[in-house]
Amino acid sequence: MPAFVQRLPITAAALDYAERLHAGQTRDADGADFIEHPLEVASLLHESGAPDDVVAAGVLHDTLEKTAAEPSELRPRFGDHITNLVLAVTEDDSIRGFDARKAALLEQVAQAGPEAQMVFAADKVSKVRELRLHALNSRTMGARSYARHLAYYRDCLRVLESRMPESRLVAMLRDELKTSRGARLGAPHVPASV
Repeated sequence: MPAFVQRLPITAAALDYAERLHAGQTRDADGADFIEHPLEVASLLHESGAPDDVVAAGVLHDTLEKTAAEPSELRPRFGDHITNLVLAVTEDDSIRGFDARKAALLEQVAQAGPEAQMVFAADKVSKVRELRLHALNSRTMGARSYARHLAYYRDCLRVLESRMPESRLVAMLRDELKTSRGARLGAPHVPASV
């Protein structure tokens, strides 16, 4: 358990819960334990000055999308506030199609408030790093898939810039996207105009 988590009792409980739920899951980018992603999100939130409950939401942010957990399980464990933050950054899997699902999520996050937007921003910083790692390590990720994901993350940045322009996390996302634009892919090169 990272040292910063040991000082945050709600986050420590959230990590214990998330580790059990995500047990056996791995990241596509590098095969690392999936829990590394929620931990990175939590670390980014902590470094940005987020309080314990928001950092805990960062740890839990993928539990509803990536595990069998339900909001009805999160509420008694972590309360309405944390559960609502997690729900605010959770995709609606009943929406068909990548573009429609992502557009609905962006609208949801835009209306959610600053704490949910912090969680979303930290998640996207981590996900852009992971995308770049995946593209550099994989022969299966094509230029079109890479460009599609980068376009979505740029849309995320635009929404976040309009809601929290002075945020350290938004600045980090902007920088990660600049770095990712020039990443060398194992697949065909993505032109600079993408």
